[in-house]
Amino acid sequence: MQHRIIRDIKTQRADFVFYSNRIIRLLVEEGLNHLPVQATSVSTPTDLTYNGLKFQGKICGVSIMRAGESMEQGLRDCCRSVRIGKILIQRDEETAEAKLFYEKLPEDIKDRYVLLLDPMLATGGSAIMAVDVLVAKGVPVERILFLNLISSPEGIAAFAEKFPKLKVITGFIDEGLNDKKFVIPGLGDFGDRYYCI
Repeated sequence: MQHRIIRDIKTQRADFVFYSNRIIRLLVEEGLNHLPVQATSVSTPTDLTYNGLKFQGKICGVSIMRAGESMEQGLRDCCRSVRIGKILIQRDEETAEAKLFYEKLPEDIKDRYVLLLDPMLATGGSAIMAVDVLVAKGVPVERILFLNLISSPEGIAAFAEKFPKLKVITGFIDEGLNDKKFVIPGLGDFGDRYYCI
């Protein structure tokens, strides 16, 4: 239901943000389910032992600015005090090519599991470039999970071809791309709808 609401051109900004945040929280929870765990036990207030699991390792989020920043709060809601890095990659609207403008990442990122955040996966150019930046900083591909709300089959194929061991957690796979390389039926410019309109 939330996907229908955020796609509707008549949806007001407040509802778009509310329902997007609900989807983002579910995606973050699903992403966390793919991280490695180890067995642990705790003592309960009833003086019994409970055998459970705990996360094995450290994590951080990396948002592809600007739209990816909309997913940061969902990650923070699930993981208190999580470190967040930023990568600014913009797509040239005429060539659909990605260009790196800025990156600010935790110094120990190579020792962390990374949840890469961007709500839309169209051609895959920005996401691929973001992963290239993370790999250049020493992050093993197997420690990166890419979370997004809507993907195109073309973007997933390009991403899988370059990074077959990287997991993509998506909310919905759309029909494809139009001649301007926008996801269709899509929802328009996610960042504009989340922050501006």
